[in-house]
Amino acid sequence: MRRGYLLVFLAASSWGTLGIFAKYLDGFGLSPFTMVFYRVLFALMLLGTYLELRGIGLSLERERLKFYALYGFFSIFLFYTLYFYTVTISSVSFAVLLLYTAPVYSIVLGRLIFKEPLRREKLIALVMVMAGVVLVNGSGAGFSTRALLFGLLTGLTYALYGVLAKLAVRKEEPEKALFYTLLFGLLFLLPFTDFSVPAGAVPYLFALALFPTFLGYILYNHVLKEVEVSRASIVATIEPVVAIVLAFVLFGERLSAAQLAGAALIIGGSVIVHMGEKEGPEEAR
Repeated sequence: MRRGYLLVFLAASSWGTLGIFAKYLDGFGLSPFTMVFYRVLFALMLLGTYLELRGIGLSLERERLKFYALYGFFSIFLFYTLYFYTVTISSVSFAVLLLYTAPVYSIVLGRLIFKEPLRREKLIALVMVMAGVVLVNGSGAGFSTRALLFGLLTGLTYALYGVLAKLAVRKEEPEKALFYTLLFGLLFLLPFTDFSVPAGAVPYLFALALFPTFLGYILYNHVLKEVEVSRASIVATIEPVVAIVLAFVLFGERLSAAQLAGAALIIGGSVIVHMGEKEGPEEAR
């Protein structure tokens, strides 16, 4: 069991590097579309090799293609690019905290789509997250309305990612679902990608695919065989903490006392939502 929690921590820590890689790649002049394209391309290569070694086939019913096209559009094309764009126009800390507004949208979508009840703890989480956003984007934040808007849209698309993941794993293995989601996302990214990438950026792009995408997913998926989904989700909220610490160490990003309080409210709200989760398949980055 302790090993399981350690693996959750490692997976979440790897996800915490997403914004860090985006910040470095922004320094090479890469657009968010180009960053995401190569992240997905390399991840598909790694995942395809993994599936082959595990003997997991890629056969898929034709009627499922429309679903995965939709899944890839929202979960890869929109979610990944919105998150990376928010990082480039604000900061890693700001972007990752607004990403964690996803529970607010998840509660609303869960009510509308899955008819999930609005229990007291969910309403408390809603208030906590919304108050946290106000504090994080307080007068001392110095970020534009555009950064706030795109950050909140990132949270929405991440919530949609979760909803679509629940629908995907009802019919396909998680690894197969991820493969097709990435594949369709890659197709949507093609028209917007700049294929002339500086050689110095390639190691960062491969690391972006290897650590927070491929290894993070494989670790987390393996962990769910040992640790309950709700408990794993709670431990995984270490992600924004890791991102904030790394952003401070590597880029000197600092949060004010009010913003730290807002961060605690947002992360706390996410923990409350996960504490009330029912056991079932979980999505990954």
